[in-house]
Amino acid sequence: MTSSSAPVRSAQRVVEALEAAGVRWVFGVPGAKVDQVFDALEDSPVQTIVCRHEQNAAFMAACVGRLTGRPGVALVTSGPGTSNLATGLVTATTEGDPMVALCGAVPRADRLKHTHQSMDAAGLLSTVSKTAGEVDAADNVPEAIVNALRAAEVMPRGAASLVLPSDVMAEPTAVPLPPVREVPRLGAAPDQAVDAAARMLREARFPVILAGVRSACTEGAEALHGLLARTGLPVVETFQAAGLVPRDLEDHYLGRVGLFRNQPGDVVLAQADVVLTIGYDPVEYDAALWNHDASRRIIHLDEIAPDFDAHYAPTLELRGDIPTTITALAERVAGLRLRGEADAVVARQRDRLAETAAPTPDHDDAFGLDPVAVTLTLRELVGDDATVISDVGSHYIYMARYFRAYRPRRLLFSNGQQTLGVALPWAIATTLVRPGEPVLSVSGDGGFLFSAMELDTAVRLGSTFTHVIFDDGTYDMVAFQQMKRYGRTAGIQLGHPDFAAYAESFGAHGRRATTLEELVAEVRAGLAEPGPTIIDVPVDYRDNLASLAGDLREGVLS
Repeated sequence: MTSSSAPVRSAQRVVEALEAAGVRWVFGVPGAKVDQVFDALEDSPVQTIVCRHEQNAAFMAACVGRLTGRPGVALVTSGPGTSNLATGLVTATTEGDPMVALCGAVPRADRLKHTHQSMDAAGLLSTVSKTAGEVDAADNVPEAIVNALRAAEVMPRGAASLVLPSDVMAEPTAVPLPPVREVPRLGAAPDQAVDAAARMLREARFPVILAGVRSACTEGAEALHGLLARTGLPVVETFQAAGLVPRDLEDHYLGRVGLFRNQPGDVVLAQADVVLTIGYDPVEYDAALWNHDASRRIIHLDEIAPDFDAHYAPTLELRGDIPTTITALAERVAGLRLRGEADAVVARQRDRLAETAAPTPDHDDAFGLDPVAVTLTLRELVGDDATVISDVGSHYIYMARYFRAYRPRRLLFSNGQQTLGVALPWAIATTLVRPGEPVLSVSGDGGFLFSAMELDTAVRLGSTFTHVIFDDGTYDMVAFQQMKRYGRTAGIQLGHPDFAAYAESFGAHGRRATTLEELVAEVRAGLAEPGPTIIDVPVDYRDNLASLAGDLREGVLS
């Protein structure tokens, strides 16, 4: 389709805008109030991917946004079709994933009536989206859809939602599309500010980099690599910045922060006097947890201005394009090395980071496999080119602590909202964005069943990925917190479905591993065979209270 001044259905203008923006997939669930757009998509090269639940359609669209930096798109009908998006939209908006939600609605004449599927959709969506609005005239559709695509992509990225009444979609419009252009990049931060930052870092007793979500792109990673290669600065990653430090610069890596007290990254940040935050968002790890006494001077390097509070009041702001600004700063601090006690602290914490990555000796596998051993085994079985996706659950803690990654956006977490059920939909979306590349996703048994119906979608698409279930029959991440607080558990017990048979009922591969040797064999088989593979792995979480809760900051997993 190409946009012209000849009258067309406004639904066609929506699809023309998606094509012009380079959208390749639309994830959704059809319905009568949005069938005009689904019909227009039939004549478009944009692929319609029909999902089994709207929440998962939003997860898939957001994953496309996370991996590509360009908005993914979800298309749903009115009423519950729209309200089912809420969790996916708030996750995307909180975690900076660009996506557009297109939501059907009742005709305008019924908008305020107490009638079938009538609701204040824009009002609902505004609570979980970066922007939300409702189109009230066909001639407004072209600009509305183009601006939604742009709003999703402008920093801070997130979900842009647009309500499309069914009668508006059926009406003709002769208004052509505005130009659909990429959001222009900013330049580097001002030279004066970069000079001041360089002086602060050179004069610091113990400077540390805290790399956050908005640094986790290919260009940002490459710029950071240049800075590290020219200095001795240590780097602490947030969960969504996982993979920024490559193997050849691994001596700079001091672990991740986001859940724990007294992890190596926490110790290094506690000792620092100057912290250079790069693309950091407090939703990843509240500044009160690493700048608890507000004594650290902070250099804020980002495209967006910081939100100030008692623990995050940057001394200096470097606002501009992140990669370009990092490169400008690297030129000014070349040769910077840690000295004295700072260097000794980093060396000790680097050794500690290496020592903690070990399974429990002589573990009794009769109660399930050691989760540390499972995590380390999975890491050995995939290369740096794999995309690894973690759902939320006790396994998420082990993956964050022990699973190393060396390329950005190759180890994916939901950290801002800690949303259950993202792993399987994200795996499906990843196979589209990165066809032919290895994809390994991981969930608990609880999180898996939040979105397991999408196995049907995966089989229909021919998606090839391996999904490992850490299976203990409980909501264990809640359970060990309850034990710590109350000495007993409540409402955490689950059943024990036959996950292998469940997978096979959809036409996927179903496997089970009860030893580490079986795990190696089953994962290798899964990575080698076409289509989705589900591997059920019983795990032993009996030691979680002692091994995890003691280091867990209060309330973080609530």
